[in-house]
Formats: sequence, C-alpha cells, structure tokens
Amino acid sequence: MRLLNVSPAKNVLEAVFSDVMSSSVITSDEREQIQNVLFNSYLDDDEYAIINRLVYHVRRGWVTVIE
Repeated sequence: MRLLNVSPAKNVLEAVFSDVMSSSVITSDEREQIQNVLFNSYLDDDEYAIINRLVYHVRRGWVTVIE
C-alpha cells in the first residue's frame, strides 16, 4: 500500500479552509496561519486554489473578516 505525501502547508490550509467555511468567519489567527504558509513554503497549484477560494468567499461577502 502506498501512502500519499501531503505537505504540512496543505494540511494547515485545509484545516483553515474547513474552519472558515463552517463558521463563515476568518479570524486574525487564521489569516496569520495563511501568511506563514505563504512566506515559508513552496505551494503547489492545489494549495494556491485553497487560498483563492478563501479570497473569493471573502470578496463575495460569504465570509466575514474579524479582528
């Protein structure tokens, strides 16, 4: 059986995405986690897609940014 190699950055982004979508709110801690991933990791297309989906939801007003 072969296991997939999932990057730590993808795990963080998927967890943040799940939390944000379930609450319709993105906190400053979650934004900081995304910034850390962006600054400290090489991201693949799937990881950029997660970030783009989050930004899209914020722009549409479906997710509220709180401090």
